[in-house]
Amino acid sequence: MTDWFVQTLRSYPEIAIFLSLAFGYYFGSFTYKGLGLGAVTATLIAAVIIGQLDIKITGPLKPTFFLMFLFAIGYGVGPQFVRGIAKDGIPQALFAVVVCVFCLGGAYFGARIAGYDVGAAAGLYAGSQTISASMGLATDAINRLGLPPEESQKIFDAMPVAYAVTYLFGTIGSAIVLALLGPTLLGIDLEVACKRYEEEHGAKKQLGGPGTAWHQFELRAFRVREGGPVVGKTAQEVEALLPDQRVFVQRIRRDSQLVDATADTVIQAGDVVALAGRRDVLVNLAGAGAQEVDDRELLAVPAEGLDVYVTSKFADGKTLAELAKAPGARGVYLRKITRGAVATDIPILPDTQLQRGDIVTIVGRSQDIASATKMLGVPDRATDVADVAFIGAAIAIGALLGAVVYKVGSVPFTLSTSGGALISGLFFGWLRSVRPTFGRIPSSTVWFMNSVGLNVFIAVVGIASGPGFVAGLKQLGFSLFLWGVAVTTVPLILAMYVGKYVFRFHDAIVLGCCSGARTTTASLGMINDRAKSQIPGLGYTVTYAVGNTLLTIWGMVLVMLLA
Repeated sequence: MTDWFVQTLRSYPEIAIFLSLAFGYYFGSFTYKGLGLGAVTATLIAAVIIGQLDIKITGPLKPTFFLMFLFAIGYGVGPQFVRGIAKDGIPQALFAVVVCVFCLGGAYFGARIAGYDVGAAAGLYAGSQTISASMGLATDAINRLGLPPEESQKIFDAMPVAYAVTYLFGTIGSAIVLALLGPTLLGIDLEVACKRYEEEHGAKKQLGGPGTAWHQFELRAFRVREGGPVVGKTAQEVEALLPDQRVFVQRIRRDSQLVDATADTVIQAGDVVALAGRRDVLVNLAGAGAQEVDDRELLAVPAEGLDVYVTSKFADGKTLAELAKAPGARGVYLRKITRGAVATDIPILPDTQLQRGDIVTIVGRSQDIASATKMLGVPDRATDVADVAFIGAAIAIGALLGAVVYKVGSVPFTLSTSGGALISGLFFGWLRSVRPTFGRIPSSTVWFMNSVGLNVFIAVVGIASGPGFVAGLKQLGFSLFLWGVAVTTVPLILAMYVGKYVFRFHDAIVLGCCSGARTTTASLGMINDRAKSQIPGLGYTVTYAVGNTLLTIWGMVLVMLLA
């Protein structure tokens, strides 16, 4: 039975790949306090174990899935990457560049001092910086060195060994350094800093929320008294009586008739008016002597919640306070802002700026939702249909451009097909946020291309390197783990001090900027937990977009530097 199983895997290596994915995703899903191996490392370990059976995998499977993965990475971060380079995210983008240089320098000097070959250095870099994608570009660069097949294979065998040994601390260590040591080293009280940031930017702390009986916005009905201050005024004028609050006249009962209110609707004595607004504001109105009415039919206002993909040039870069004054914002409330490839929740503050590529959740009457959507962008309605023609063409265009070799003197330079796919993803991801009429890729499809694309590549690498993994681990030894600790920790400590004292980021977001530049989502989660706030996420999205791109490309650059 055992012989049959082994022979079957050797005859059908695709089964070995799916086994690696099954074990990798299963064991990678286990976490402790938010930390775990993750699917990539678990898949690599599973593939290395299966690879001990001496399974040969040939053909274009590995580069095909890797191109798909890189395109998805670029597509996801494109809007934030372009904004960070071109507009008001420049300080955070420059900071991410500096941090990425620290990471590259740490791996380069660590490998030089330790005497590691190119493969071990590439694995040390990828694991310590938790940037698995860099191994693909490093592999492309090693293939272009023109080395004998035996020497190339030795280098390739060392890469997953170094990655696996250093990745665990790269993940856990970065979270510990940033979330636990960072506030102490910088002298920051995160919770106090975030509260101060919220106060400075006009936020009000809300109690209750999901899972409780309290909710922020309500619809309540009040009867208009004869001679009252709102008689004879339009709905818009009534709403202007509370300039600091967003209260809207939604509906009116006049005698036995129900009227949907518009901005020009005139309020008359005896009307029963349905007002939508913050709960505390409406409670204060009732307490001021306004007669509240329980009118079920009046209050049964057709309402909906909708996700809107922000593409409007008008809305791009405007603060929520500015947008709230626009006619299209009348009658709707903002529930959530999601930004970036890792779907970071952005705090809702008066001076929070909306950006193209954001997904906002708005609630209100259907007609008001329609007006707000027109102002902001396009509905982001759930769909499972992807524009596969666009995906194929975009990856092909990027790979073709990347395959071109440019010579400076006698030195050849090329992006490689991998680099071309990444750049193509960045461009088309940004273009999609500006012109959303084409290139729709549902988030579930982007996730599949991103996660499964990378892990198929990792599975093939692990299976091919399986026979040499144990020998490589014996050769590199425990010192490799210690070098991984150093290469993970030193750039992060430098980043924290540069962010605080050179770029002078606010104490509430500086650690979020560091997390984004190092693309370590685990550390952002721990930072938010310690801060008891989502404010650090404001520093994460632009730095993540720039950091994710550069740290991936550095895999190729490191090989060039060492070779």
